[in-house]
Amino acid sequence: MKTIRRTLPLSLLLVLLAPAAASAAARTIPAPLPEHPGNIFLAGEKVSVVIPVLDLAVWRVTDYDGKTVAEGRTTSGRAEIAALPVGWYELCWGDGDSPDRRTSLAVLQRLAAPTPETSPIGLDVAMAWFYKEPQMPAAANLCALAGINWVRDRLNWGEMEKKRGEFAPAPTKYDASARIQSEAGLRVLQVNHSSPFWANPNYKRFPADLRDAYRFYREMARRWAGQVAAFEPWNEADIVQFGGHTGAEMASLQKAARLGLKEGNPGAVACQNVFASANKAILEDLAANQAWPYFDTFNLHHYAKSDDYPGIYAALRAASAGRPLWTTEFSMPVPWSGDEKRKEPSDADLRVQSERVAKAFAAALHEGSVAAFYFLLPHYVEGKTQFGILRPDLTPRPAYVALAAVGRLLADARPMGRLKDVPQNVRAFVFRARPGGEEREVLVAWTTEGTVELALALPDAPVPVYDHLGRARPGPLALSPAPIFAVLTSGSAAGLALDPPPQTPPHAAGQACPVVLQAVWPKERVDLKQSAYRIAAGKAETVPVYVYNFSAKPVEGTLEVAGPEGWKLDLAKTVQIPPGERVQLPLTVEAPAAAAAKCETVRLQGSFGPAGQPILSLRLAPEPKQL
Repeated sequence: MKTIRRTLPLSLLLVLLAPAAASAAARTIPAPLPEHPGNIFLAGEKVSVVIPVLDLAVWRVTDYDGKTVAEGRTTSGRAEIAALPVGWYELCWGDGDSPDRRTSLAVLQRLAAPTPETSPIGLDVAMAWFYKEPQMPAAANLCALAGINWVRDRLNWGEMEKKRGEFAPAPTKYDASARIQSEAGLRVLQVNHSSPFWANPNYKRFPADLRDAYRFYREMARRWAGQVAAFEPWNEADIVQFGGHTGAEMASLQKAARLGLKEGNPGAVACQNVFASANKAILEDLAANQAWPYFDTFNLHHYAKSDDYPGIYAALRAASAGRPLWTTEFSMPVPWSGDEKRKEPSDADLRVQSERVAKAFAAALHEGSVAAFYFLLPHYVEGKTQFGILRPDLTPRPAYVALAAVGRLLADARPMGRLKDVPQNVRAFVFRARPGGEEREVLVAWTTEGTVELALALPDAPVPVYDHLGRARPGPLALSPAPIFAVLTSGSAAGLALDPPPQTPPHAAGQACPVVLQAVWPKERVDLKQSAYRIAAGKAETVPVYVYNFSAKPVEGTLEVAGPEGWKLDLAKTVQIPPGERVQLPLTVEAPAAAAAKCETVRLQGSFGPAGQPILSLRLAPEPKQL
C-alpha cells in the first residue's frame, strides 16, 4: 500500500489496515459454487448450462464478437459444452430470436493468488436490498471470482432501530448480508441514507438529535465488528435527493457518527459521509467546520466521462485534508431499450458498457482513488438508464467479465503516471500492480476514436496483452476505443515518459473532540447552492445551537462567537453538559439591512479544557424581506 505509506501517519495507516489484518489469513483463491450460479465458469472447466426445453433441442454458443464457437443438442435439459476460453458468451436455442430462448454465460481466468487486502478494486453490490438471503452466497461468490476486494452494501436505519434504543434482534437481512459477504472474503462498506421517522419526520434529513446518530453507529459498529470494515454515515447528503444538507450540517453529523463508530469498534473505518457533487460552497463550509479529524477516508461519487475526472477530483481532493480518497459509486452507464419488462441495453450498448469499465477504473485510480467501487452489480435502472452488470437471474452482461479483467489485472494497483507524448486521441495509464500475485507494471490504454498502434521502448518482449474482457491478445499494442491491458515486468516503466498522478494534499492534523456543536434550521430556509442558512436582514433571528457531550464525563467550557463587522451576535458564554447529554443555546443574529444578498460566516469556538475546542462555522445569507 505504497501511496498510503507515503502520505498518511502511521496511526491512521494502522486504523485503515486493522480490519484487513484481522481477516487476511482467511482469504483464499475463490472457486465457483458447485451449481455455477449465473452460468459463471473458470477457464478449463466444462461448461454445462440448463436449458428449459425438451431434450435434443438444437443450441449454439456465440462469443462476444458474434462468432459461433459451439453447437449441439440438449441432453437431460442441459447444454453440455466443452471448455471455453476466457470471455463472454451467449447461448441460444431454437430460433434464438426471443429473449426467452437465450441466456448468457461467462468464463473467467482463475485467480492465481488471493485478491490482496489492499487492492483498490471494489463493487457496489447493495446486497441487503437486492438479494434475498438464499441468493446472497451466489452473488458474493461472483464478486470474489471477479477479484473484488471491497463491496458496498445498503442499510435502512429505520428497519434496524424501529424505536429509539430498540434494535432489531439478529438475524436480519442486514446481518445475513454482512456475514455472507465477509465469509466470502470480501471487505464490506456499509452506508445509510435516511432517518427513522421517530428521529426526523423528514426522513431524507439528518436526525434532529445527533445522539441518535451516535448511538446507532456505535451499535452497528459493535454488532458487525469483524464483518463490516467501514461505514459511510450518509449517502450523498449534499444533494436534494438525500436531504440537501449544508457543509456545516454534514460536519456535525460526521462528528457524532465517527465518535459512535469508534466507541463501538475502534478498528472500524469511519468514512466521510459521501459527496455526490463538487459544490464549492459546501466543500468550503465542511472545511471551515474542521471535520477532518472525524473521517479516515474522504468519499465521493461521479458518473461523468473519464476525461472529466481531473477537474472533479481536483475539487474534492482539495477538501480531503490529505485523507485517502474513496470513490464509492462511479460508472459511465448506458440506456436500456426495447422491452419495458426486461430493461435491457441493446447489443451495441452492452459493448459500450463493457468497454467503459476499465476506462473508469484506470482514470479514477490515476486521480488517487485508493478504493473504487463500480456501480452496480445487480440489475438496476433509474429512468432509462441501466446500471447493472448482472441480470436478475445473475447471468452476466459483458461488463461483468470486463470487471473481472480489472479485478485480476489491476489487483493492488497504484498509479505511476499517464503516458506523455502520445497522439491526442490516446489515453494511457501505468500502474504498479500484482496480477497473479506478482509485482508487475500494467499499462491500460485506449483511444477516444479511431485506431493507433502504440510503439513503446520496452526491455522485455513479447509483452502479454489482454483485451478489456481479459482475453489474451498477442501482437503489437493496437489501440481502439476498447481498452487493452499490457502486463510489463517490474521496472519496465522506468523508460517511459510519464506525467505523474496528482499529489495528495498535506495531511491536516487534528484530534476528535467529544464536544460537538450543531445548528438546527428549517429545511425550507436552507440555500443549498451557497451552503447557507437564509435569515432576514435588519431583524434579530434566533438560530438554535446544541452543544453535545459524547464523553463519559461531565464537561464545562466557554463559547465565543465571531462574525462580520456590523452584525449583532449573542450567545451564552459558559455551558455545562452532563455525559451523553446536550444543551440548547440560542444564537441571536442580527444582520444589518445593508448586508442583504451577501453570504457571510459566523463562527462559534468552544474551549472545554482537556475535552478540546469544538468549532461550528455557519454561512448565513441575509435577505431583504422578512421570512
